[in-house]
Amino acid sequence: MERLETFPNPKIGRPYTITHINPEFTSMCPKTGLPDFATIEVEYIPDQLCLELKSLKYYFLEFRNKGIFYEAVTNLILDELVEACQPQQMTITAHWGARGGISSIIEAKYSKE
Repeated sequence: MERLETFPNPKIGRPYTITHINPEFTSMCPKTGLPDFATIEVEYIPDQLCLELKSLKYYFLEFRNKGIFYEAVTNLILDELVEACQPQQMTITAHWGARGGISSIIEAKYSKE
């Protein structure tokens, strides 16, 4: 997780929502080797730490050549981002582009409580 950087939450004690949207996420289909395209939404309520955007961008780029199914990548992103910043709540929503006429939306959620 050292590649994901964080910084101190500037308003600890006030619940507020942060949403980051990456409209250019790519990974690779493990069956065909073809690229998969998605818009990834990261929505979270920070606790002590917030995610730093430049490191988040480079983190997402690491998936470009990784063969991984939609469900697995969405849950992996949630697990790794939660590990990095320990939020109160986090939701990852992946809007996958059409493949064979079918598009998919995968949503994974975390709550500290």
